[in-house]
Amino acid sequence: MTFRSLQKWHGAGNDFLIDVQQPGYAEWWTPSRVRAICHRTTGVGADGVLVAALESPVSMTLFNADGSIAEMSGNGIRCLAAAVRRFTSASFDHLDVATLAGRRTVSLQMHGTSGYASVAMGEVTMGEPLEGTLGVANVGNPHVVVLDRVEWNRSAREEVAEKLRAQVGGANVEFLTVLGEDHLSIRVIERGVGWTQACGTGTCAVAMIAREAGLSSSEVMVENPGGPLRVVLSGSHATLSGPVEFIADVEWLAA
Repeated sequence: MTFRSLQKWHGAGNDFLIDVQQPGYAEWWTPSRVRAICHRTTGVGADGVLVAALESPVSMTLFNADGSIAEMSGNGIRCLAAAVRRFTSASFDHLDVATLAGRRTVSLQMHGTSGYASVAMGEVTMGEPLEGTLGVANVGNPHVVVLDRVEWNRSAREEVAEKLRAQVGGANVEFLTVLGEDHLSIRVIERGVGWTQACGTGTCAVAMIAREAGLSSSEVMVENPGGPLRVVLSGSHATLSGPVEFIADVEWLAA
């Protein structure tokens, strides 16, 4: 049995267990251990596990709740930067983080264990549109955006998402409602997680696709179920901003 000391943080309700360690510890995390700790009933509960290796730059390994590895998380990387700052008792307001989607820079404005963080998410690449969708985009990970319908219930949305994911080999699916030129709202079924309170990369994908469709401007507030996130688009690049909040220190005894 092994104890792991982790921090739990969330960004607009998108919650993560963060293991800040010396390089090499990501290999300790197996899919079965990730599934066990992320389970909402028999584990601690989280949308995923983030492993921050204290090297130069800090590296991020992101596990979805089902144990699979994801390339990028806009909310996760913001929470990870705050967790590294707390773990190291540092006072930095910028942190470079190496991810599978490339190096990203996080800016932090912290007040104790809560604050506001922004991250330059890099390029949002538009993909070939699928029939019945508003668009497809990649933000280091794949997304399909659909205009939501009031007549759809939860099961209907899950059925739509399953069909679309099958066409692109797996993707996050966002259901978009346009509230105004600078105000959008989404519901998200995340690859490897399911329904989630917020999705940072999905928020960026929705902002880009809506702008390209002439439905919104280059600066938008996107209402996620767990709270609002802000996106500023500059050409094909996106910057994501939103809250980060510490929840608890966690001591987990793992098999």
